[in-house]
Amino acid sequence: MTATEVHASRKALTAYASGSVGMGVWVTVPGLLLLYFLTDVLGVPAFVAGLTLLLPKVVDVVVHPLLGSRSDRQARRYGHRRRMMLGGVALGAAMVGMFTVPSALTGWPAALWVGGWFVAGNLLFASFQVPYLTTASDLLVGYHERTRVFMFRMLYLTVGLLGAGVAAPALVAAGGRGDYTRMALLLAVVTAVSAVVAIGGVRRLTGECGFRAPDEGAGRSTVADLRIAWADRDYRALVVSYLFTGTTTHLFLAALPYVTEYVFDNDKLTALFMGLFLGPAIFASPLWTAWSRRFGKQRGLLLSQGVFAAGSLTLLVGAWLDGAPAVVVTSVVVMAMGTAFAGLQLFAFSMVPDAVAAAGSSKAGAYTGVWTATEATGTAVGPYLYSAVLALGGFVSSTADEHVAQPDSALTALLVGFTVVPAVLMAVALFWQRRYTLDAAV
Repeated sequence: MTATEVHASRKALTAYASGSVGMGVWVTVPGLLLLYFLTDVLGVPAFVAGLTLLLPKVVDVVVHPLLGSRSDRQARRYGHRRRMMLGGVALGAAMVGMFTVPSALTGWPAALWVGGWFVAGNLLFASFQVPYLTTASDLLVGYHERTRVFMFRMLYLTVGLLGAGVAAPALVAAGGRGDYTRMALLLAVVTAVSAVVAIGGVRRLTGECGFRAPDEGAGRSTVADLRIAWADRDYRALVVSYLFTGTTTHLFLAALPYVTEYVFDNDKLTALFMGLFLGPAIFASPLWTAWSRRFGKQRGLLLSQGVFAAGSLTLLVGAWLDGAPAVVVTSVVVMAMGTAFAGLQLFAFSMVPDAVAAAGSSKAGAYTGVWTATEATGTAVGPYLYSAVLALGGFVSSTADEHVAQPDSALTALLVGFTVVPAVLMAVALFWQRRYTLDAAV
């Protein structure tokens, strides 16, 4: 049976995709709440809080490619990549530590505590994420089946993103440190169960679709692997584009609690807007998959980037209105951006194994390591850029038991950072994505 004829069963895809629930939780909770937790609960200055999120990701940039090469070595030696995935089972413990800050710590000491646990969590997440995502490149399947694999993954990722995006803000609505600890404990259980199910799912999926073992040179030298991946023109365009895409979406997540608190004066809207942003993705992913079969992934990704950029600017309209009209307009725009977000994730991730297959290289771990390092960089740079905009605007940090009135410059900054900056970043992502040419051959 040729690669284009192989189709995975729904059971195998469901078990495999379940791992994305835990991934969604880890991506959402720090991305949505950690910057706000630092500035408005622990009293950490905005610029310092941004560094607390950014500096741990420097470790990721180095570690992810190393893990990619290590994953290739293990795959060649054992015939699978599942050993490294055990790190996902312990991921929840790091999240609990990150949100359980001793009451005596505020400011810089609190930032150091959070940053240390963030590093530990990122390392555990990377050890799971790299082999997990590389699975799609290992399978002996064709162009459209790769999209189907990532459609299932996107559906379960959305469940994790949506569940955490709605539940986490609701669980910490009271704003106390203990509320953040209880939230982290509850979601830690979800991440552990998700990882266990996914490990079994990877075994079943590779059993049904076959496993493409890395070649003899794979994993021997991380530097050599990086050179091969970066020399791939189409892959390079895809990676740079996704760096700006990931930066944009994670800036959006980090900014949302500030906008609901200081622009709408109602922090309960954070859960509502997150639900409206992520809810459409459940229905949009199958529709985007159908689009891919007719028009290709490249056109879908470019369209998604364009809609997200336009939506970011349109959010200014909601901010200028008052009362119910402001909430209604913002809700509609956020839903459109959520639909685009589903396309951003589905198309970009499913194009990585396409690039691996087109290169004729079995160094899938190396390609994935570069990709996940890029993703990790975007998750950090987005909140950092927003914190820098807040700092430039004179944003005043506070602790959980006090409320500070922000100067007009800070309010302007947090709104510009939520609308104009994401639009510009996504426009750059779209520019780089246009350099990708592999779909022309499909």
